[in-house]
Amino acid sequence: MTQDSITRRDVLLGGAAVLAARTVDARSAHRRPNIVFILADDLGAGDLSCYGRPDYRTPHIDSLARDGVKLTQAYANSCTCSPTRVALLSGRYQNRLAVGNYDPLPPQATVGFPADHPTLPSTLKRAGYATGLIGKWHLGTAEQHSPRACGYGEFFGLRGSHVDYYTHANAKFAPGSSEPDLYENETPIKQDGYATDMFSDRAVSFIERHREQPFLLSLHYTAPHWPWQGPDGPGGARLTDFHYEGGSLQTYAAMMGSLDAGVGRVLAALDRLQLRDDTIVVFTSDNGGERFSYQWPLRGAKFDLLEGGIRVPALVRWPKRLLGGAVSEQLVMTMDWLPTFAGAAGAAVSATHPSDGVDVLPMLAGERPLLERSVFWRTQWSHAARQGRWKYLVERNHEYLYDVSADPMERANRRLAEPQIAASLKQSYQAWAASMAPIPADAHVPRELYERLEALERPPGAPPPPFDRPVK
Repeated sequence: MTQDSITRRDVLLGGAAVLAARTVDARSAHRRPNIVFILADDLGAGDLSCYGRPDYRTPHIDSLARDGVKLTQAYANSCTCSPTRVALLSGRYQNRLAVGNYDPLPPQATVGFPADHPTLPSTLKRAGYATGLIGKWHLGTAEQHSPRACGYGEFFGLRGSHVDYYTHANAKFAPGSSEPDLYENETPIKQDGYATDMFSDRAVSFIERHREQPFLLSLHYTAPHWPWQGPDGPGGARLTDFHYEGGSLQTYAAMMGSLDAGVGRVLAALDRLQLRDDTIVVFTSDNGGERFSYQWPLRGAKFDLLEGGIRVPALVRWPKRLLGGAVSEQLVMTMDWLPTFAGAAGAAVSATHPSDGVDVLPMLAGERPLLERSVFWRTQWSHAARQGRWKYLVERNHEYLYDVSADPMERANRRLAEPQIAASLKQSYQAWAASMAPIPADAHVPRELYERLEALERPPGAPPPPFDRPVK
């Protein structure tokens, strides 16, 4: 209904309120959706109360499950952060790009996301969207690899992998070598505050400033990534940047509380500005959780390709198209969000850099049956393929085949019992891998480094996990 169709009876009955409401409805009917993409950092598959976390609540984030769709088969494109962010930005397997083959991108790397590659923000910017990134980038620190060089109109946050939540310094994995890492576009700045709350403040401001045009807001929190610092204070000095000597379940709960409250403020801003129905909101994580995460019944964590390292929570709300309270078993990857958002916005995906992802909205809306697909993962030390209920995994030169539907803990290796399925998935993976970019020489990080870190996590006297016989 247009404003011209408002009748004299409408005005008499409701006056200016009816006129305003009908005008909003008319504008809403023709408006392309806003997109708010919220990415947590190192959030485990069960770390939201709507996914089973038993010791704290996340009511604001949970509201997205109540009012939208909860995904049970959502995956990150990688088990570490920067490769997954390459997949999000490009809509493609990160392994096609040199920068996507670092696990993750180290501080000293000179490589970054190529500015001439089409991206999620550049695709939507061409379609008339305002675009902004608030929070973590971790795809290159040089100017030619900056967020604004890659399509975002605005940037506020950190270029590196993580920061102290209070000093906003990035220690670069070497205690005593901290460097400030907080930027307003290309300018380093100083600002007091707890990082999670600062990012939430900026997100609300972005929405307020761009409410009259369609917008893409990428809100990439650093929470709950270490260092383990809650909103009530930084705690004692860290002995190591990995902060192995710090943290607790209570601190983790406090960090998650701040994250949940921030998401609540963003959702409240959409409501206050009457943008709720016109906005797609997605909440997910860049990879599996770390030491204080709740992963049950999954096994594994960040840095490996077991389900706990790559399965992530994912919630999608769009009142105009998606029913509230729905649960979907559609397999979704990080790289799917670019074609999904482009489809909703009526934006064309690059023909020269076609997406490896799919538009998942028709499946989430129940307009099409679930799509069965083959998907792949590759790190420097392991690789995996999944099709249907079967997952083929090679970890430290040992082969596994898991029925992840019946065995989400990945305990029963079915490789010898189902040799044809294992061989087929292995062949599919090899064909896929042959089409990907090689791993750069300087991207190779000794697996022993992460094994030493894992040993710090393992209880005293506990043996390493058992392995099958090596791959031939």
